[in-house]
Amino acid sequence: MKKFISLLMCVVMIFAVTVTAFAANPDDAQALAALFKDGEGPEANGVSIDYVYYEPEVAEGEKLPVVIYFHGMNQGGRPRAQIARNNFSLWASPELQSRFTGGGAYLIAPRSHEENNEYWPDYFVPAVKALIDDFISSHADTVDLSRIYVGGFSMGGKMTLKMISSYPSYFAAAFPMCPAYPPSEEQIAAFADMPVWLMVSRFDIIAGYYTFSKDFWETLCEVTTVPTECRLSLFGVACYPDGRKAMSNHHVWFAASNDLFTYDEGKYPNMVTTNALNEEITLESPNGLISWLCEHTSDYAGEEIESTGLLEKYPEQNGYFVDSIKNAIFPLVLDGTLSLFTEVIPSFFFIAVSTVRSLFK
Repeated sequence: MKKFISLLMCVVMIFAVTVTAFAANPDDAQALAALFKDGEGPEANGVSIDYVYYEPEVAEGEKLPVVIYFHGMNQGGRPRAQIARNNFSLWASPELQSRFTGGGAYLIAPRSHEENNEYWPDYFVPAVKALIDDFISSHADTVDLSRIYVGGFSMGGKMTLKMISSYPSYFAAAFPMCPAYPPSEEQIAAFADMPVWLMVSRFDIIAGYYTFSKDFWETLCEVTTVPTECRLSLFGVACYPDGRKAMSNHHVWFAASNDLFTYDEGKYPNMVTTNALNEEITLESPNGLISWLCEHTSDYAGEEIESTGLLEKYPEQNGYFVDSIKNAIFPLVLDGTLSLFTEVIPSFFFIAVSTVRSLFK
């Protein structure tokens, strides 16, 4: 039964991502993606993870931050797919690179091996840590160890929360987007000293605010030691940076890909940002997500870090199907603007068709 429920939820999330083709400037994103090189992490826990990375030019004597970015479902089935359709490659643009302190940042996008039915499982966490360690070792003279940042969307948001609850002293800040994961209170307490910027839509029927993020955010607000540094960007209808409605309200990551501003550097539509004290924050270009990351450093200096072991204590659960039903209903009842015909009906039709197909395989 658990396997069946997990299958249904996976199908919902696959539908949400497959309808995404591009944002408003796909030519820039595709050209910038070509600047990313291929890498392979060392084996850890029986797993070796491939990744792509962007190497900026580094001024003499300068050390730059590292940003790790986890893709969502249906973007890890082949090498380089993890940057093909989510516009993270825009962070390699001269404009966004210039917003990092020091004039740039290393960008790393690992790949979950979806061709093997692996969707950022718990046992990938040590392998990702080994990948980052190996990359840093090979760029030891130009990486700022105190500025390792991590983020991701959907199941990549899930992986973000797994990483920061497993190695909280390793990362300086995190930006999970529509995370498809309910961390335990003990996991949240593990990264209570870390600045976290959560991004999610009220109307997302896949992994929205009322399903996975509301309890997480409220708990974080209670336990964080840096309440003015933690942020929640709560979206209504999700849009691309040119103002067009996105194909799904799940797609809030297109906002982050453009540093939470429109293409003309204006206020992002349908987005309200508050800190953990519920104080509203107004973003003014160019001080968006990247500038926020650059404000934060950790005490990490290259020492060996052991996992907290919390993933073993709180293994990933398979209750996503019930939560997804709840998440489809809550925004509809509480906000009244969820698009029934463009989101709910197609999603559950896709579930039904895929489930029937799977039963006859």
